Parts: sequence; structure tokens; C-alpha cells
Amino acid sequence: MAENNTPTAPTFQFNQVYLKDASFESPCSPEVFGPKNPNRNPAIDVQLRIQHQRVTDTDDVYEVVLVSTCTAKTDEDTLFIAEVQQAGIFTLTGYEPAQLEKMLEAACPNVLFPFMREAISQLVARGGFPQLLLTPVNFEIMYQQKKSSPQPDAEGAPNSA
Repeated sequence: MAENNTPTAPTFQFNQVYLKDASFESPCSPEVFGPKNPNRNPAIDVQLRIQHQRVTDTDDVYEVVLVSTCTAKTDEDTLFIAEVQQAGIFTLTGYEPAQLEKMLEAACPNVLFPFMREAISQLVARGGFPQLLLTPVNFEIMYQQKKSSPQPDAEGAPNSA
């Protein structure tokens, strides 16, 4: 009998989604809700970052965490700071290292983003502010930009090599 040496196709399995951490601060409340501060057109700053780690050393199960920090400010005040860590457990088998990195940095965050977007929206609304709907993010482009930008060395200076 001939052995079947054809490589198996890579598999992507979404096992679990969960809210790992959430926090909300309104440092200037209750004043921000008063008649002197109608909260008109605050500047919204959204910061996203991705963290991932292997869950165990023996298999291809990974935790991916999409962290979002949203800050609303007027000229004088910080209206709110909302942070959500939306996490998921993924099984990724049969990927080469470069493909695996792309899956962890782009594909998995794409799956987690709608859950994180909803959590941020609900958190801000429960804080007494209008619903904050984050615009969709193209994690594929973010990944490509990260790969093409120079990486800082140990001292924090850009790596020119």
C-alpha cells in the first residue's frame, strides 16, 4: 500500500468567545451631565491592540485577546474611558509559522471584533452616554502595515536592518 503523504489542509476552529475584562470611567461625572456641559462633539480616540498566546504547550489551541480603549474628550474634560478585552479560544492546525501569525493577528481579531464592538457600545450606554458604534476595522491591512513597518530594537529605536 502506498502512503498518503499529501499534507492536510489547515483548519481554523472558533471554540469560545468571552469577555476577559471590561472597565468604564467617567472621571468628570456628574458635572458632564449638567446643563453647562452638553457633551457636544467630543473627540473620540480608539486604540486597538491584539494579544495572543498558546493555551497549552502540546496542541494548537490559542487565546486571542482584542483590547480596545476608547476615550471621549472635550477641550476641558475627559467624558469617559471605556476599555474592553474581548477574548476567544481558537484551534489552528496545519499552518506554517508565517500563516499562523497572520491568522492570530488578522483572522481571529476579525471574528472577535463584532463582540468587542457590542461590549463597548453597551458599556458606554450604561455609563449614561450615547451609544458608541465603532467603525469596522480591516485587521488584514493592520497586519500588513505592522509587517512592513520597521520594528523597534531593545532600546526602543526603530530597527534599520
